This record gives sequence, structure tokens and C-alpha cells, in this order.
Amino acid sequence: QVQLVESGGGLVQAGEFLRLSCAVSGRILSSFGMGWFRQAPGKEREFVAGITWRGDTTYYAQSVKGRFTISRDNANNTVYLQMNTLKPEDTAVYYCAARTFGVVYTTNWDYWGQGTQVTVSS
Repeated sequence: QVQLVESGGGLVQAGEFLRLSCAVSGRILSSFGMGWFRQAPGKEREFVAGITWRGDTTYYAQSVKGRFTISRDNANNTVYLQMNTLKPEDTAVYYCAARTFGVVYTTNWDYWGQGTQVTVSS
């Protein structure tokens, strides 16, 4: 049973930063491509960032490119999302996701965490 548990969300002001973590259990992290998605109230879940199983290639939504950084520590089965210069429009529930084959921009992923709330006030 694969489990993904996110942490690190919270309430911050615009311009501040947060670091989200995703702990993976049940299978070794290096088995998966990993990603972060977010869903704001009344909106569809959207891709934020992804990283290949080796960590040699990363992908970002245009809206976060240059501000967010995804990384992974396979030895500790953890994936991170460093979010800098946060904006009110980044407010959403952030989800960690794992995929057996590659990284895709759609929500077609194999495993999902329960989500962590990020709120950015103006």
C-alpha cells in the first residue's frame, strides 16, 4: 500500500515562502515520477511541478516557473516543493502525487496524498 503524506502548508503573507514536504511509504521513492498539484475552491486540480525518478528533469507550470522548485531525496523517500515569492493566487490545497511511468501534466497519476492547505494573504 503506497501512502503519500504532505506537510508544511500554512498561512503566509504575499512575498513570503513555504516549503512543502511529501513523505512516501510502501514503496521506494525511486520507483516513481513525483509531482505536485493544487486545487483552489471552485477550480479544477492543476499541475504545479513534476520531477523524474532520477531527479534529472523537472517540469513546472508557467504560473510558478522561477518561483517554485521541486526536489527529491530518494534516500529519505521525501519530495519537496520550495515555494518562494508567494502570491494570493497561489492559495489552494496542494497535493503530492506519484506516477509509475514518467511525469504528465494531467491528473492521470497513480497515487495521491490527502493535501495540505496553503493560504497566501495580500
